[in-house]
Amino acid sequence: MTAITVFGTGSFGTALANVLADNGHDTLMWGKTAKTVEEINTKHTNSAYLKEATMNNAVRATTDIQSAVDHADIYLVAIPTKAIRTVLSQVDERLTSKKQFIHVAKGIENKTFKRVSEMIEDEISLEHNGGVGVLSGPSHAEEVVIQQPTTVAAASSCPELCKTIQDLFMTDYLRVYTNEDLIGVEIGGALKNIIAIASGVLAGLGYGDNAKAALITRGLAEITRLGVKLGADPLTFQGLGGIGDLIVTCTSTHSRNYSLGFALGSGKTLQEILDEMNMVAEGVYTTESVYHLAKQMDVDMPITNALYHVLFESQPVEEALKDLMGRTKKSE
Repeated sequence: MTAITVFGTGSFGTALANVLADNGHDTLMWGKTAKTVEEINTKHTNSAYLKEATMNNAVRATTDIQSAVDHADIYLVAIPTKAIRTVLSQVDERLTSKKQFIHVAKGIENKTFKRVSEMIEDEISLEHNGGVGVLSGPSHAEEVVIQQPTTVAAASSCPELCKTIQDLFMTDYLRVYTNEDLIGVEIGGALKNIIAIASGVLAGLGYGDNAKAALITRGLAEITRLGVKLGADPLTFQGLGGIGDLIVTCTSTHSRNYSLGFALGSGKTLQEILDEMNMVAEGVYTTESVYHLAKQMDVDMPITNALYHVLFESQPVEEALKDLMGRTKKSE
């Protein structure tokens, strides 16, 4: 049995805490909301994020960050990208030894354009950093928590940490593959949310399978272009952390990014949608980051550009789609 602290009490953190407990690990969750923590401890549910799912009774939760830090040598970071620095700076100032960090956040930081592993490395002192990895792939929390068959990728530049992640999370319903391309898996996980919003927009506009298939295919092309420019292995985008995650996020109503896009395509404003959501749609912030990063690196990303104009410049979705379809002819 391994002691694990899960930072975050959202949907995916909750589902993975359940996986860890199912595997016999000593699992403690940390969260800021006392009501959610109390519900996890007393009712073994998290109704704000996973509605009717029942958790393993062995999962415990706390709002005390010092207790969370002291509990384990391996941390699962399951908080939104925008909160990573705030939480981990508090963690680092309480550390007295090296810890291993596994994250499941899928975003690119605004302005710095850093991946989540880079943000963790910024906030955790060298003397406290025992390695950083990511768990990513086509894995909606709503299905993982009820033990539906799921496959994901564990990525780190450290092969030993990849194997550790695989051993921690592998179950008869969650199959974990290792991948040493940390850059590629993080880029694939973050950028698929951009394409998922666009996919939802198409559905909200009433378009069907032809448009969705085209979007996913060309979306993968631009994700790969940027990823390779940043140092990723192009083959990574053909795997679970690339096309696998892209497909599931672009086609499922479980996806908050797809749902946000659908609402946009149906006529709601971005602010109206965000006001109604109780979870973070990472794709909005990632679109802003990637739009500017692609310009800086001279990478052609037409879908990202079109979505940026819709989200941040209030361009009507029909007009953005017309501009996208009317671009200069080119070969595939």
